[in-house]
Amino acid sequence: MSVFTPVPESVLADWLKDYAVGRLVELKGISAGVQNSNFFVTTTLGRYVLTLFEDMSRAELPYYLHLMAHLARHGLPVPGPIANLDNEYLGTLQERPAALVVRLSGASEMDPGVPHCAKVGAMLAGLHLAGQSYGRRQDNPRGPQWRAATAQAVRGFLDADERALLDAEIVFQATVDLASLPAGAIHADLFRDNVLWDVDADGSVHVGGVIDFYFAGHDALLFDVAVTVNDWCSNPDGTLDGARCDALLAAYHGERPFTDAERAAWPALLRAAALRFWLSRAADFHLPRAGEMVLVKDPDEYRDILRLRSAGVPPLPL
Repeated sequence: MSVFTPVPESVLADWLKDYAVGRLVELKGISAGVQNSNFFVTTTLGRYVLTLFEDMSRAELPYYLHLMAHLARHGLPVPGPIANLDNEYLGTLQERPAALVVRLSGASEMDPGVPHCAKVGAMLAGLHLAGQSYGRRQDNPRGPQWRAATAQAVRGFLDADERALLDAEIVFQATVDLASLPAGAIHADLFRDNVLWDVDADGSVHVGGVIDFYFAGHDALLFDVAVTVNDWCSNPDGTLDGARCDALLAAYHGERPFTDAERAAWPALLRAAALRFWLSRAADFHLPRAGEMVLVKDPDEYRDILRLRSAGVPPLPL
């Protein structure tokens, strides 16, 4: 979430007349994230998040918005989209496709412990199970074709060792057959900053919200698990923390048991997930877009995670 396209308050106030959400009270840009322009919007009737989509075509966007609505109907803590007076989720603002969604409560936990990882694992399994009945299909936008194209785009910015690592991984991933793995709608970007937490008076934690579905798509469910483990269970040096990893995978497995094919593919999927984020961060770093408030994350973190995952990983639970 960043701001590439600013929105004047007067323009937003007029745009909100097409919604039954009250009058504008406050508009604030969000600096976290890297893909779209995002704002906190407070009105006389509630709190929302406004997103202006910078690169996605209008034809792509109903997949994401209706997925969020589908998961919200199934009781998952996701930001349900708000329909305008014409009963449409998608509008136009500042010449960009735009959507308004419910702002969820809670705050991100950037130093998660075992209880957080267990909750995230169970929640991710629930998201995957609910997504099985989602009728729309759109391939993972950061899938193999995107990875191959992005690898070529950033390759010239890398040193010799990095190019060798990248080339070898692209070749390796082309040999991985995902056809036998359970597939469906995945979040594909379930990092620590995309989960909001509520804390009870006794200190117990609960998932208050799962946000930023705009990398979602149809892919192997295990790829989503790998993305999540690589972030939630990694130590600062990129190694996996055994206790957090066990807690997340056991909680997921308790809701949706892993298959034998998934156990065999697990090391390759952890590597694929690391590759995906090394490439996206390298592209953001070396080929930046202009913006008012833009967050660019360090690509070296996921380069190092890819090297570590290539050396070996713990197995999935039986």
